[in-house]
Amino acid sequence: MNNGFDLSGRTILVTGASSGIGARFGRTLSASGAKVILAARRRDKLEALQTEITEVGGQALAVSMDVADEGSVIAAFEEAEAEWGPIDGVIANAGRNANGHSLELSVEDFDGLMAVNLRGVFLTVREGARRMIKNQDPQKKSGRIVIVSSITAKKVTPGIPAYSASKAAVVQMGKVMALEWAKFGINVNMLLPGYIETDLTADSFKTDSGKMFLNSFPRRRLVELSELDGIINYLCADASSAITGAEFVVDDGQSI
Repeated sequence: MNNGFDLSGRTILVTGASSGIGARFGRTLSASGAKVILAARRRDKLEALQTEITEVGGQALAVSMDVADEGSVIAAFEEAEAEWGPIDGVIANAGRNANGHSLELSVEDFDGLMAVNLRGVFLTVREGARRMIKNQDPQKKSGRIVIVSSITAKKVTPGIPAYSASKAAVVQMGKVMALEWAKFGINVNMLLPGYIETDLTADSFKTDSGKMFLNSFPRRRLVELSELDGIINYLCADASSAITGAEFVVDDGQSI
């Protein structure tokens, strides 16, 4: 019996694919049979990941993309489609942080974060949807869009007001898009990971304050990147055909 998780025949673009969650998604989706377009600003990192994936039999293509720049987003989609044809999946994962309590956060840092985390998601997802609508048969209900948010959209955490706001905003924006695009056979869902062990976060949780924060979690641990594999495959697969406008929290109970 086919469990619906085979991604063969799908072409999926992943932003922020040069490291962390995005890079993991590139490996995971390609291992499930998808042709994966790796998009980010750091071309050297993307090409290294492309080589890694192709050497184990996967299909990957590196394209340069600055999600905050509409021209760059369009150019990346054009390059990918010229190489591989229509794209039927988009993972809007690119993001950045700006630490600082509300009284300290500069306008420049606030605007820079929103340009990537909110406008960047909008530009990426909209461009993907436009192309899906143009190229797809709506009866197949095959368009898949996943917006990567965060549990900070729900869990109030001091020191990251702009980041939290941006992650809450993309959840609501995604629900509106899900409603608007349902008639075109496009599913839009939101993934809200908890605190995850990556190269960028590992050291911070080794500090005294980081250890205290970690010990406040029900299982006193970080979510592992591999624990997102199942949900990202599901949301990109035929098995999720009836799922749209939904929020998926994967945080090991950290937000309880």
